[in-house]
Amino acid sequence: MASSEKRILITGANGLLGKSLLHAGKGRHTLLATGRGPQRGDCFGATYATVDLMVDGDLQRAMEDFRPDAVIHAAAMTQVDDCERNPNQCQALNVEATANVIAACELHDAHLLLLSTDFIFDGKDGPYAEDAEANPLSVYGQSKLDAETLVKASACAWTIARTILVIGYVPTLSRSNIILWAREALAKGQRIQVVNDQYRSPTWSMDLAEACLQIIDSHSLGTYHISGPESMSILDLVHRVARHAGLDAGLIDEVSSQTLSQVAARPPVTGFNIDKAKKDFSFSPHSFAEVLDAIPYI
Repeated sequence: MASSEKRILITGANGLLGKSLLHAGKGRHTLLATGRGPQRGDCFGATYATVDLMVDGDLQRAMEDFRPDAVIHAAAMTQVDDCERNPNQCQALNVEATANVIAACELHDAHLLLLSTDFIFDGKDGPYAEDAEANPLSVYGQSKLDAETLVKASACAWTIARTILVIGYVPTLSRSNIILWAREALAKGQRIQVVNDQYRSPTWSMDLAEACLQIIDSHSLGTYHISGPESMSILDLVHRVARHAGLDAGLIDEVSSQTLSQVAARPPVTGFNIDKAKKDFSFSPHSFAEVLDAIPYI
């Protein structure tokens, strides 16, 4: 094994980021993909193991067998309204599961990389640097902040990578993201409602995966903000998707967040200062136009 090659265990490997990590890491590292259910789709040569982070000893056994140098903890309950409706489930999957991952990493002396979110902020002062004060508006945001707090108090080497509105495509995705949703609905001639008062920096899953691997490669510790380079309203984002795909933007109805009556509050304006990641491990995300070119039509 080359000295630069590492053994990396990935939680949430059936999701968009998980699959992107497996694709980006192929041939670079020895990867163990894990998820609660059976393997879905291509693991790009990685071994897959069914691991339930809430079952006592499940992750420990996988780590004893695999002996990872690092764990990328991408598994989470991320659907914001579902978290608001089911706070106990959100607490279990986002906080208690993270505590179990931390314990396993401490026992096996593994570098822990936790994925977190812009939703730990209230959206009043974006774009945010890593040391900005957190003030989550939702059960989901609070759960990820609580997970961060556990990681920061841990005895293992740790990194927190916060990100924003992850977009992309891999086959066998279990759920959509805003690019795929907008393309599919507009292609069918469906009218869609899109908020005009929430601003984000959409992040390509492959850029986020590359950043995670760079963090592990360089053993960069602490907190990093990882996002796309451009901030835009959700409305502008969907209009750009429509133009790129040659679809009818007249089907897009502009609405406010209050009109949608979403169960969970969303931060109005986030966005990240990503200078620290650029400086420490040469993070270089693609433009939104490049990402639209890269995401296939399905």
